[in-house]
Amino acid sequence: MARKQPPRFNPKTFLEKVSDGKATLTFPKKQIVFSQGDAAHAVFYIHEGQIKLSTVSQEGKEAVIAILDRGNFLGEGCLAGQLVYMTTATSLEPSTLIRIDKQAMNDALHNEPAFSEQFLAYLLARNIRIQEDLVDQLFNSSEKRLARVLLLMAHFGKEGKSEAIIPKISQEVLAEMIGTTRSRVSFFMNKFRKLGFLDYNGGVHVHSSLLSIVLHD
Repeated sequence: MARKQPPRFNPKTFLEKVSDGKATLTFPKKQIVFSQGDAAHAVFYIHEGQIKLSTVSQEGKEAVIAILDRGNFLGEGCLAGQLVYMTTATSLEPSTLIRIDKQAMNDALHNEPAFSEQFLAYLLARNIRIQEDLVDQLFNSSEKRLARVLLLMAHFGKEGKSEAIIPKISQEVLAEMIGTTRSRVSFFMNKFRKLGFLDYNGGVHVHSSLLSIVLHD
């Protein structure tokens, strides 16, 4: 008999199980939530806003790891014994985050097995996304990487969505995310617009037709 799939992870319901060690924090645009190398004592949940995760090499080169929006967690590495944060988290817009102490998060996961299973599934999905991003970075052209990032930010394919407006994001950040220059991002964005793959009505409106760039060999 096939194993019954756990219900979809609902962060709001899960967080209601965390009674102590929880605080709601607000951050203006371009505010650091935590820095690379800070002691990792808490997990954060994005209630509203958008957070950039970046890392800096020993040579001083910065790379954007991910752009996370509402409904995502960050800093969860502390639950697996990570002593310091491996990235810097910065708000890209005014944001509201819920900070959960490491011990409070561990207690909730221990006391609520069903939610623990769902949280694990959420983390595995995040891990798969990171692996896909790495493969994308290694083997695909910058044009394909940009198209994929735009589709992901528009949540293409989730809950039946085929078109969406993504939050405002600078071309500099997009360039950092896909490992190219701002001028190349500008060139490809103009190309996508001329081909009808996106437009700029009230933000970047991503059309499902942009998927043809990702699928084209």
